[in-house]
Amino acid sequence: MASGLELTLLLLGSAVLGVVVFRSLHLPPMLGYLAVGVLIGPHALGLAAETHSTHALAEFGVVFLMFSIGLEFSLGQLRAMRRIVFGLGLAQVVLTIVATVLGGLFISMWAPQLHISWQAAFALGGALAMSSTAIVVKLLTERLELESEHGRRIIGILLFQDLAVVPLLILIPALAKDPENLVRTLTWAGVKAAAVLALLLFFGQKLMRSWFTIVAKRRSQELFMLNLLLVTLGAAWITERAGLSLALGAFVAGMLISETQFKHQVEEDIKPFRDVLLGLFFITIGMLLNLRLVLEHWWLVLLLLFIPVLLKFALIAALAKAFGSSDGVAMRTGLALAQAGEFGFVLLNLASGSELIDPFLIQLVLASMVLSMLVAPFVIAKSDQIVMKIASNEWMMQSLQLTQLASRTMAAQKHVILAGFGRSGQSVATLLSDEKLPWYALDLDPERVQEAQAAGSSVSYGDAGRREALIAAGINRASALVITFADTRAALKVLHLVHELAPSLPVIVRSHDDSDLELLRQAGATEVVPEALESSLMLASHALVVVGVPLRRVVHRVQSARDERYASLRGYFHGASDLIEDPEHTYVRLHSVVLNEDAQAVGRRIDELGLDELGAEVSGIRRARVRIEPMAETELKAGDVVVLRGSGDAVTRAEGRLL
Repeated sequence: MASGLELTLLLLGSAVLGVVVFRSLHLPPMLGYLAVGVLIGPHALGLAAETHSTHALAEFGVVFLMFSIGLEFSLGQLRAMRRIVFGLGLAQVVLTIVATVLGGLFISMWAPQLHISWQAAFALGGALAMSSTAIVVKLLTERLELESEHGRRIIGILLFQDLAVVPLLILIPALAKDPENLVRTLTWAGVKAAAVLALLLFFGQKLMRSWFTIVAKRRSQELFMLNLLLVTLGAAWITERAGLSLALGAFVAGMLISETQFKHQVEEDIKPFRDVLLGLFFITIGMLLNLRLVLEHWWLVLLLLFIPVLLKFALIAALAKAFGSSDGVAMRTGLALAQAGEFGFVLLNLASGSELIDPFLIQLVLASMVLSMLVAPFVIAKSDQIVMKIASNEWMMQSLQLTQLASRTMAAQKHVILAGFGRSGQSVATLLSDEKLPWYALDLDPERVQEAQAAGSSVSYGDAGRREALIAAGINRASALVITFADTRAALKVLHLVHELAPSLPVIVRSHDDSDLELLRQAGATEVVPEALESSLMLASHALVVVGVPLRRVVHRVQSARDERYASLRGYFHGASDLIEDPEHTYVRLHSVVLNEDAQAVGRRIDELGLDELGAEVSGIRRARVRIEPMAETELKAGDVVVLRGSGDAVTRAEGRLL
C-alpha cells in the first residue's frame, strides 16, 4: 500500500500530465482530471486505491466549490434575471427530475428485474438536471455569446442549477433513510436547515463584516488567509454537526462574504485551494469508473448517453420556446445545456455514498455523463449549423435581420463601422458624432440594441465576425472599422473577413495589453490600442502633474510616448471632413493604396520610387494577411496594400507614382 506522500505525489503528477494534455487539445481541465482518475484508479492500472484520505480531500474540494458559488451569489443579479432564473431555470430542474422519476417508474413496471425506486430516480434526476458551468461559460465567452439572447437564457438556467444544488444536498441523504419515516425525516431535515441557515444568516451577516474588518486592519496576508479557511471550514462544520452537508455551510459562508467589501480579495485567495482540491475530487470520481464493466455494457452506456441528452435538449428547447424565445434561440439554449455537469458528479457521489442507487447503474450513468461532457464542446461549436438545418424559420429570421441592417446603411458613405457597442463603443460613437462623422455599430446584446435604437442611435443586432453582417453594414463603402471589444480571438476572425472583403480598409483594434500586438498587426490591424498602456500613460501623467512637473512638459512627454508606440499618430487617414479642417492639405496623414497588376510600382524596390522627393514615405505594407515593415530594399508586389504617410499633396503625388 502506498504511503501518504507517495499517493499525494501520484495524484499531483498525474493531474499535471492530464491537465497539460487536455489543455493542449483545448478541452476543459476537469475532463483531464476525470480521465486521470479512470487511468490510475483500481479498475484500470490500479496505481491508486480509494481510501479515507482521498475521499476527505475530495469532500474538501466540494466544500470550496460551494463556497465559491456562494461568493458569486448576487441578489441584484437574481432580481434582474428573476424571470429566467426562477421561471425557466426552476421549470428545467423540476421537470427533469419529474421526467426521470416517471421514467424510473415506467422501467420498473416494464422490466421488474431492473427495478429503480422513486428515491433513486429522484437522485438521478437531480444529477442529470445539472449542466457544466465550466464548459458552457468558457465556450460562450470564446464565441462572444454571453450577452446574446440565448446566452442570457443559458446563464440564467445555470444560475438556478447552482442554487438547486443546496436543497438537493439536503434531500438526497434524507431520501436514503427509512421510507416509512420519510415525511418525518424530510420535515426534520427542513427544520434543521431552516434553523441553521437563519442562525448563520441573522448573526453571520453583521459578525462576518465586523470580524473581517478587524482581521484586515492587521494588514497580514497570512492572517487573512488563515481567517478565510477558518470561516469556510467552520461554517461547514456547523452544518455537518446539525446533520446536514459540509457543502451547505460553505455555500452560506460564501454568500455572507459576498455582501462585504472583501469579496474580490477572498475570491482570489480561495481560488488556488478550490482548483487544486476540486481537481482531486474529479480524480476520485474518475477512480470510481470501472472501464471493464463499461466496455462490457457499452450499448447501455450509449443508450444512457443519447436518451438523456436528447430528452434534456428537447425539454430545455421547449421550455425556452414557451418562455417567448424564437426557435433558433430555444434550440441554441437546449444544445448548450444538454450535457451533464460538475454538480451532477457531486450529487451522484452523494447518492452513491447514501446507497440510494445500485453500483452497476452508477457506473453506467457516470460513464455516460463523462462522454456527454466530452461531446459538449463539439456540439456547441456546431450549434449554428445544427439550428439552421433544423429550424425552418431561422434562415428567414437571420435574412430579415441582415436585410434590415443593409437598408439602414444603404445610404451611408465613408462611415465608421463599430464592432461592439458596449462602453468603449459608445464612447467612440460619441466622439465621432461630435465631429459630425457618420458611424454604424453592430452588437450582440438585444436589450442594448433595442434601447440604443429607441434613443435614435445607429445600432443593429449583428455579429461583426460574420461575413454577411459586415457586407450588410456597408464594409465596402466604409472609411474605417473599429473593434471595440478586447478579445484577440474574435478580433482575428473579424480581421480575416476584412482582409477578404475590403483589404485597404483601416482597422483599429482594442486589446487588454500588448501581448498580442504583433499577432494582430500581422493579421492586418492598422493600429492596436492596449488598455494597459493607455492607463499607465494616464497614471504617469497625473503623477507628474501632482509632483510639480509643468503641464506643458507632461503633455509633451505623453505625446512622445504615444508617437513612439503608435505609428499612426504621426499621421491619420484622410476623410471628407478634412477638407474643411485642412483646406491647404498641410497636415500629415495616412493613405492606403492597393497595387493592382498594372501598377507601375509592382516589381520595383521602395528606394527606386523616389517617394521621399515628393515628401511622402511608406509607413507600412500589408501583403496577403501579413503586415510587412517597409525597408528601402523591399520589392512591391501586385495585391500589396501600401500605406503612405505625408501631407495631402505629397500623398496624392506619391499615389500617382505608385499607380
